[in-house]
Amino acid sequence: MLWRILLAFTLIPLIELYLLWQLADEIGLGVTILLVLVTGFLGSLLARSQGLQTWRRFQDAIARGRMPAKELQEGLLIVFAAAMLLTPGILTDVAGFLLLVPWSRRWVRVFLAARLKNHFHLQVGSWQTSEGGPTPWQRGPTSDVVDAEGVRSVDDPPADSRDSQRLPPA
Repeated sequence: MLWRILLAFTLIPLIELYLLWQLADEIGLGVTILLVLVTGFLGSLLARSQGLQTWRRFQDAIARGRMPAKELQEGLLIVFAAAMLLTPGILTDVAGFLLLVPWSRRWVRVFLAARLKNHFHLQVGSWQTSEGGPTPWQRGPTSDVVDAEGVRSVDDPPADSRDSQRLPPA
């Protein structure tokens, strides 16, 4: 995993530098710099717009008593897209803009969820008290580990009207 990250942080900037250099040779240095600035500006406007829409859907989900998992995932992808658009380069700009388009963002979200589905386990436990007060989530006889295969996707329709993803009333 460390090697992949190291490769990404060294190869991607080198590829971006090479592509910007080639673009500057073809259309000129001034136009290339202007292009980088314009894509950053347009990307920030689009990221703000998409972020506000996702925030409204997040608040609506909470108001309806639904777990906003899809909205949280989309929000993280929008933040990642904005970071990519702030990075000067052609490949990062293309990837950032693709993540800001709702249909391609949904495809990436579903793809990542499918890839990461079997890598996480949900641990359910309870607080155990001691003389000093409660201690956070200690494993004990009250803890269970739930396999992630039993968890359905947020895009799947609910099994019945008593959807298990609903939040308990406050």
